[in-house]
Amino acid sequence: MIIMIKVIPKASRTEIVGWEGEYLKIRVKGVPEKGEVNLALIDFLSEKLGIAKSRIEIISGQTSRLKRVKIEGIEQVTNLT
Repeated sequence: MIIMIKVIPKASRTEIVGWEGEYLKIRVKGVPEKGEVNLALIDFLSEKLGIAKSRIEIISGQTSRLKRVKIEGIEQVTNLT
């Protein structure tokens, strides 16, 4: 499954805000330097979905707020919001 995510960095905590069009909006605690926000996003999604971090990959948008994230092994995301 591929999900579109809009990341808001430098948040006080990592949390899901809701949907903004086709993008799932997520506030991420961390600064957008050296991939810190990307790692925090993967950690957060892994914990929320109960899957291994290795099954989550940012396939585009590594340096952008708008990201395409591939999640292996699931067909539908129902427990995020």
